[in-house]
Amino acid sequence: MDWIPLAIGYFLGSIPFGLLLTRMIGIDIRQVGSGNIGTTNVLRTGNKGLAAATLLLDAGKGVAAVAIGRWLGGEMGGIVAGTAAFVGHCFPIWLKFRGGKGVATILGVTLAAAPLAGVIALATWACGALATRYSSVGGMLAAIACPIAVWFLTGNLGWATHLAMLAALLIFQHRDNLSRLAAGTESKIGQKAR
Repeated sequence: MDWIPLAIGYFLGSIPFGLLLTRMIGIDIRQVGSGNIGTTNVLRTGNKGLAAATLLLDAGKGVAAVAIGRWLGGEMGGIVAGTAAFVGHCFPIWLKFRGGKGVATILGVTLAAAPLAGVIALATWACGALATRYSSVGGMLAAIACPIAVWFLTGNLGWATHLAMLAALLIFQHRDNLSRLAAGTESKIGQKAR
């Protein structure tokens, strides 16, 4: 395996945009709400612009990793770099391996892998979040949609398999959310984290 796409993907993915952006306004996002560095928690600061920027940048690093990986190592390079970007987002070396849950990043990776599949996953996320008012539900549904959409639209087993593994990791990252959903204590969109 070529380690260059893997290393570039991981380090791109590990850039903690939510933390960097909120620090610009004097907030440590790890001390807000759930303590997560992702878009939903940045939104809890009340700054919708920073939340939108976090979403775009976290998705963008997934897109960039796949593009660079493909340039360096063809389709397999893209798969490796995209997978590594997701892992880097969830377990960034800079934050003692405590990162985000990866929703925006898996969406970015999927958009780069197969744009129409990415659009379907984005629509799934939006519909799931709007219908339930739980960001976590929208994110998990979108993650499940990623490998399914890629498989049905492209038949690319490599991408579908890697995205399925990332979806499983993303759902594992949401284990606390799943417990709160079962207990009826999960915060809805617009509420402060409990």
